[in-house]
Amino acid sequence: MDSRIECTLSKFADDTKPCGVVNTLEGRDAIQRDLDRLERWACANRMKFKKAKCKVLHVGRRNPKHNYRLGRE
Repeated sequence: MDSRIECTLSKFADDTKPCGVVNTLEGRDAIQRDLDRLERWACANRMKFKKAKCKVLHVGRRNPKHNYRLGRE
């Protein structure tokens, strides 16, 4: 699962949390690429993320609050 992931990936039991600093468009794109990689890994291994439980935590002042997707959602 961790292969080629650019962000920090925290895992505990059945939770997976990608984390990273997003202060540029490149940072936003890196997070999205990692989400795409995680989704492909899950499909290849016949696993699913509970997308209804997925949330984005935006921290900091003047945060642009980018939108992300996991699969088609």
